[in-house]
Amino acid sequence: METNTRRDFIKTTLTASLAVAIGSPVLLNGGAALAAVIPTEGTTGFAPLKFTQKPLKYAFNALEPNIDALTMDIHYTKHHAAYVKNVNDAIAAENIPYKTEADFFNNASKLSAKARNNGGGAWNHNFFFETLKAGASTGPEGKLKDAIVKSFGSVDKFKEQFSAAAASRFGSGWAWLVNDKGTLKICSTANQDNPLFDNAEVKGVPLLGLDVWEHAYYLKYQNKRADYIANWWNVVDWGVVSKRM
Repeated sequence: METNTRRDFIKTTLTASLAVAIGSPVLLNGGAALAAVIPTEGTTGFAPLKFTQKPLKYAFNALEPNIDALTMDIHYTKHHAAYVKNVNDAIAAENIPYKTEADFFNNASKLSAKARNNGGGAWNHNFFFETLKAGASTGPEGKLKDAIVKSFGSVDKFKEQFSAAAASRFGSGWAWLVNDKGTLKICSTANQDNPLFDNAEVKGVPLLGLDVWEHAYYLKYQNKRADYIANWWNVVDWGVVSKRM
């Protein structure tokens, strides 16, 4: 009888303490009361990261003749959509705990190949499509132009070096312009890696990125990657790039 009384006393005390901690009455048994104040998956505190596919700001045919409508359609609705679906599936299946894209990439080396590759693909393509625009591209201006000239000598020299990085990337990958603590650098990454990855060879804030996977250009340019790169400059939205500075 004494043991039961002591047990009831502890249970009542725990429930009362929980009520004080959360500022409201707790009309539950001890176990349920504990569960009520411990967040579980699906609540605000434990909402999993979810990548999304940003809508395009232009029609599929808006970038012609530089990038054709069929390539844009397939690139966006098939390839990009698949990356977004696959990374979200991986996050759910593997219980990946990171809450933001920044945390996700800061831990890229710890992720499975499926999560890492598809997470990179989802983010990289949002970044890439956002950088493109219909109509004539005017070139960099203002602080961005000043930073490019300071880092590379001139805008033309920058384009030459960036184009070379894109053309020389063996197999599939990307070319990047990054801001590394105020210094602009050009680099390239394999597959769907990017400069935000914790194990990137060149780390920094991406300002400009060019997709040189064959799915980005092969329908129109076949094996002429250099022609694709040269024409891609015609649809770069330098206003977006400047905002990333």
